[in-house]
Amino acid sequence: MPMVDTRDGTKLYVKQWDGGGRPVVLIHGWPLSSDSWDPQALALAEAGFNVIAYDRRGFGRSDQPWNGYDYDSLSDDLAYVMKATGVSDGAALVGFSMGGGEVARYMSRHGGKGVAQAALISSVVPYMLKTDDNPNGVPADDLKAIGDQIENDRPKFFKSFFKDFFGVGVISHPVDDTTLDWAWRLAMQAGLRPTLACAESFGFTDFRGDLPAFTVPTLVVHGTSDKTVPIDATGRAAAQGIGGSQLVEYDGAPHGLFATEGDRLTGDLLQFLGR
Repeated sequence: MPMVDTRDGTKLYVKQWDGGGRPVVLIHGWPLSSDSWDPQALALAEAGFNVIAYDRRGFGRSDQPWNGYDYDSLSDDLAYVMKATGVSDGAALVGFSMGGGEVARYMSRHGGKGVAQAALISSVVPYMLKTDDNPNGVPADDLKAIGDQIENDRPKFFKSFFKDFFGVGVISHPVDDTTLDWAWRLAMQAGLRPTLACAESFGFTDFRGDLPAFTVPTLVVHGTSDKTVPIDATGRAAAQGIGGSQLVEYDGAPHGLFATEGDRLTGDLLQFLGR
């Protein structure tokens, strides 16, 4: 490694930090890369877990093919990564934001093979889109506007996007400018086509039918002030729809919990994984 071949020849960049214990697969959010998980990955590996993180196709150091950005394909990519890294049983899948969709679709499409625990962090599951039966979702016009703004001026869009992502305002500064710049650079590593296609996938994919496939202990963590992925349509709805799940709300926290609430998130993950 670090490259894993998938069914269509796309090569995915994978990092494996093996602390000797059972596997934990970390799936990053849009529009970042596996590097966004580094602080948690280091802590988990030091705690004895076999930590695996990879760049989604089209992002980071992975190939940027034209196709394969639907969640069926992305969950198949996850399955290839797990097979290539020797994950066979006892694994925990941890998905942040868009990455929660891969977890959900893997649980249903691949029958949760090898998975003993799951965690959804600031996740888009179960449904981002506002509809008559999902009134707390995001209006379709707002989701479509993301693609329009990216096509018009991608660098400018992400400069503004990450302020909401990390909850940076006139008074609130959970992260400083160096973190904003770092996240912007990760976002700009991705291809334009993957960035647009994945925005459509996470915005318009309905995962409500995948929820019954969560038959393992599941942790749901979400910030109550998340402007990127509203908690009522996602975190709270996911916890309600996944039997026996544990919902942990971070009061007043924004979307990018891996940075703004990094130590707390690491602690909650370690506590959950240790059960």
